[in-house]
Amino acid sequence: MAKMGSNDIKKVQTTSQATDSGKAQATGPEKKAAHKQPRWRRLLSGLGKVLIPLTVSVGLCVVMFRDIDFGEMMNVIKTQCDFHWIALMLAISILPMVLRGLRWGIQLRGLGIKVPAGALILSIFGTYAVNLVFPRLGEVWRSGYISLRQKAPFSEVFGSMIGDRFADLLTVGLLTVMTFFIARGPIVDFVRTYPQAYEAILKALTSPWLWGSVAAVCLAFWLFVTRSKSRIAAKIKSFVKGLWEGFVVLVKMPDKGKWLLLTVLIWGCYFYQLVVAFNAFPMTREIMAQAGLTAPLVCFILTSISMGIPSNGGIGPYQTTMLFGLALFAPAEIPTQEFRTIGAAFGNVIIATQTALMIVLGLSTFVMIAWDRTRKKKLA
Repeated sequence: MAKMGSNDIKKVQTTSQATDSGKAQATGPEKKAAHKQPRWRRLLSGLGKVLIPLTVSVGLCVVMFRDIDFGEMMNVIKTQCDFHWIALMLAISILPMVLRGLRWGIQLRGLGIKVPAGALILSIFGTYAVNLVFPRLGEVWRSGYISLRQKAPFSEVFGSMIGDRFADLLTVGLLTVMTFFIARGPIVDFVRTYPQAYEAILKALTSPWLWGSVAAVCLAFWLFVTRSKSRIAAKIKSFVKGLWEGFVVLVKMPDKGKWLLLTVLIWGCYFYQLVVAFNAFPMTREIMAQAGLTAPLVCFILTSISMGIPSNGGIGPYQTTMLFGLALFAPAEIPTQEFRTIGAAFGNVIIATQTALMIVLGLSTFVMIAWDRTRKKKLA
């Protein structure tokens, strides 16, 4: 059997590579065509992402303002609001965003992705700005921005972001349980003022049918995800995998103590800025003087939970839950209609000024990102 020379071997390798390349070129467009969604479906998906949150925001605002005189509310804001406290609240609100960026950087370093602090902070500013227009897409945007800037795998960056949000979910859950025990009296007293609602809630929570239904739904969901081969099941599996990988990073990463400290500081700042805002109106000052920090704590938890509702920057859910929280501590001497007007004014001032701040920070962020890219191109 004749031996092949070095030139013959090179020819065979070149031919094999060319054949493989040809196959890749042939199959590439076919794969893209197979996974490409119809244009009308992509259009409906895009409209849904915009219209559903917008509908929620507008709908809740309509419900809230249904029994409120808008002109009277604006008069309350002009005559009663001390905007010095609101300005201080806005100044404090920037700090947790900066700390949030630094905390995310610890998780990314755990994955071997080193990101400058400035880029991390800009990614958080940009996230809030994007969420004003496209709720929930801000997190995808910041993952894409960091992935592109650092030339890091998107899946790893996205997984760390999921871990970051999951940590916030756990924090809100723990704070909610703590708040219920601290403010159990006012919450139960308020619910008891509506006997039928109180009895219905109590009956539902103690019903074996409720917990049986929850268990059945969870079992059906688990079977669907594990047994089904559909695209939806695949997406759910991918999401859960990313969630798990992002969570595992929290356990394995270095500087866990620093990460926990930053988490405490972030949520401490969120709470403290609401305490500061409570000083802006005479009625909310009176509520805090009577109930102490319990009143802003309850409002803080309710509004934090409301941010899970798809809406544009929390507009609608925030004011609605704020008004409900204040109602738990409503002063008896203030008429109901006047209380609702002042409570609506308080919630709207907070969300409106914070939205304005997000817009300013967002515009500044995208200018800085454009400048950073230009500078990098010049240095290259």
